[in-house]
Amino acid sequence: MNTMSHKGYTARVEYDERDNIFVGRVLGIRTIISFHGKTVDQLRKEFRSAVEDYVAECKDQGVSPEKPASGKILLRVPPEIHGAALVAAKASGKSLNQWATEVLQEATHS
Repeated sequence: MNTMSHKGYTARVEYDERDNIFVGRVLGIRTIISFHGKTVDQLRKEFRSAVEDYVAECKDQGVSPEKPASGKILLRVPPEIHGAALVAAKASGKSLNQWATEVLQEATHS
């Protein structure tokens, strides 16, 4: 997946062969923010502009812009997986939160 980031927002980028343009869409928020450009430079400019417009519109409306991530994750997993994760965390000398953060970081290559 090709992505680009601006001010904490990440967008997925694809090439639309039919229209001969790059198309992007911001990920991780309910609001639909999309943009496009014929060149990578134009795409980057349009992405920045779309994010800035979104933030400005939220300010004008007196609402807080959605953030892609709050830093909190609620997971529902089977008890046996929860137990195995607790054991793995304790075996590595970490809390479940520390261990899960490292596992997620490694899995996402962040």
